[in-house]
Amino acid sequence: MLNRLIIAAAAVALTTPLAVAGPIDSACAKSPRRSTDRGLCGCIQQVADQTLSRSDQRRAARFFSDADEAQSVRMSKTDADNAFWRRYERFASTAEAYCSR
Repeated sequence: MLNRLIIAAAAVALTTPLAVAGPIDSACAKSPRRSTDRGLCGCIQQVADQTLSRSDQRRAARFFSDADEAQSVRMSKTDADNAFWRRYERFASTAEAYCSR
């Protein structure tokens, strides 16, 4: 009986995903802003997980440390940048609505 319990507990532990901070959460936490809120960063990451691919998340995370890059993408004339910017705007408006207090 004890062996079955140990095996079941091990199976649950091995199949439960580990909590890993995503690129948005990490960039938010490292942000130079004085009011960095870990709960808010986690909320924004949850929205990113639902609305952006991992590649888009990594690209958007760079905006936390380089606002000029965001402006460059926003002003870009390439179809790829324009498509990314539309996805990013949807993410940003969803995060604002979902995570504001």
